[in-house]
Amino acid sequence: MTFLQPFILWGLPLILLPIVIHLLNRLRHRSQPWGAMRFLVAATRSSVNRARLKQFLILTFRTLAVLALILFLSRPLTGGWLGWAFGGAPDTILLLLDRSASMEATAVGTGESKRLQALRLFERALAPFEGRSQLVVIDSATRTPTEVGAGGLMGLPVTAASDTAADLPGLVQSAVNYLVDNRAGTAELWIASDLQGSNWQPDDARWKSLSAQLSSLPQKVRVRLLSLDGAAPDNVSVSLRELFQRRRGNERELRLVFDVARVEAGNAQTVPVNVALGSSSATIDVPVEGASARRRHAIPLGGARDGWGSIDIPADNNSRDNKAYFAFAPDQGANSLVVTADAASARFLQLASTPFSQSGKASVVNPSGFGTAPLEDHALIVWQAALPQGSAAARIEQFVNEGGVAVFFPPGDGATNQFLGFSWGAAETGTNTVPKWTQEEGPLANSDEGLMLPLSIATFTKWQQLQGPGATLASFADGSRFLVRQTLGRGEAFFVSSLPDPGWSSLWEGPVLVPALQRMLQSGTRRLQSARMLAAGETVGLDLTKRWESLDSPGQKDVRLHAGVYRAGTEMVAVNRPEREDAPEAIDSATASALFQPLAVQSLGQSVARNERMQSELWRLFLLGMLLFLLAEGFLILPDKRVAAPAGRPIPSPMAQPAGGPAR
Repeated sequence: MTFLQPFILWGLPLILLPIVIHLLNRLRHRSQPWGAMRFLVAATRSSVNRARLKQFLILTFRTLAVLALILFLSRPLTGGWLGWAFGGAPDTILLLLDRSASMEATAVGTGESKRLQALRLFERALAPFEGRSQLVVIDSATRTPTEVGAGGLMGLPVTAASDTAADLPGLVQSAVNYLVDNRAGTAELWIASDLQGSNWQPDDARWKSLSAQLSSLPQKVRVRLLSLDGAAPDNVSVSLRELFQRRRGNERELRLVFDVARVEAGNAQTVPVNVALGSSSATIDVPVEGASARRRHAIPLGGARDGWGSIDIPADNNSRDNKAYFAFAPDQGANSLVVTADAASARFLQLASTPFSQSGKASVVNPSGFGTAPLEDHALIVWQAALPQGSAAARIEQFVNEGGVAVFFPPGDGATNQFLGFSWGAAETGTNTVPKWTQEEGPLANSDEGLMLPLSIATFTKWQQLQGPGATLASFADGSRFLVRQTLGRGEAFFVSSLPDPGWSSLWEGPVLVPALQRMLQSGTRRLQSARMLAAGETVGLDLTKRWESLDSPGQKDVRLHAGVYRAGTEMVAVNRPEREDAPEAIDSATASALFQPLAVQSLGQSVARNERMQSELWRLFLLGMLLFLLAEGFLILPDKRVAAPAGRPIPSPMAQPAGGPAR
């Protein structure tokens, strides 16, 4: 037997309190020998024995009542056959609902979304537990526990559709926190999800900690999984990847880069994409041969200073991934800052990062002067020195989180500083090339006309090894990394393994370096724009105290959870589903169940094996026992009933003579 509140067991010595009171009461009435009483004591000996038995029973019931009270407050748990006898329904059922955008896909054979199917199955399975178990919903969008009833789950705000992504490790952690904070008894976790791999993150280190926390709880916790896997094979999605303004002569245009993706790569398919901006729109036929296709599109802005628009495709199995939104504001003049102590590298880096606009400029500072350099109107930081530390590192992290871009070039020495998990290794010399790189997006992407950057003919005679995480966008011929990207907040950090110096490479010539740095500068301008692009559920830095009005829909929507365009005063934001929601890969039920080991995971609806060691709280049993003990003690202390004489007739004395004198 285990206890949910074992510290109360320190009160067990209190069961001696009735005995102590009884003994103290006996000291008040000490027996004194008296010869005249011996006859009466002998005559009433049987009555005295009954009185002693009665007192013993009263004392016993009082002691047991105190014991039952202490055990009731300590909330004991029992298992085995006794757990089955007093068990049945768990004390708490936590419904963990995946509200990600992918859950709005139509479930095969039902005609309704996976989320609605999950809610219907929940309501059906919860019917026997209505009134017997506490039902709590924790959704993936808010992770806020909400007590509910078995019916009416579909009408709740916490079960409605959203455009967010799900973080299953974080969702399970919220459930664990609820069980610990509320000292819940036996509990079950019912998880409804489509098992999307980007949401479950099976390689996340948090899963090991979560399984350990669940296993260490004093109460029994069971996990049931309602898997709604199986993506619709004919689903197509559209997503916005890049948005920036560009000048062509005296004309301004808005450049869009968007992807059209499908779940299964089959025969070639042409998808009509409608791009709308204000009252104008254009339909573009995008051929998709593989799993996805990327398209660039330019929209003339004319005299428009700000505005918003959308990219949408025809309706299919999931309406949540058929539309993407964008917003733009007056283009801000962006500056770049080069941080280096090397005069030769400074010259090339400054020239390559100088903005094309007349209002922008590129300035150079020494690493020691970076702490006082202004960054308010900057979009790009070019760092060629030992990796930053201390206040400099914190300043760059904040800069990138706000949407800026920082690019790091090797220091050329053996500095071992670390930043964002990256560090520079030893410098190597020889002859190297970069034969392959990411050409679809990023700073090395092909031009709008489909022309490749001449990176393959660039030569490298010296480079410095890079250790750390991030996505590799380009690699040397020997397999070492040339360009790595790390996303941080709304911005990005890039690491380049060679220098634009004649002693290192031919990057100083410009055909690769200039376009790459200019694209990084353009991406960093989002830090300065009043019209922002955010992901649903990841609205960090958004002032939620303001009243955000939906511009794309007449109904009021939640800027935190729903895709669309919103305005609050002069500030405008476009919210889209997170990028990881576009990854259709799913894990199987066995992989999901293995994340909870050593806990066993049953599918929802599967009965628990009869020999499983179940637990149940016994506090109700001890509360009932305490009441019965007090009732028995109260019955025993009632005064004896005396037989009263009839009215008008005296009680006869045993010595009285009958009328008429003694019998003869």
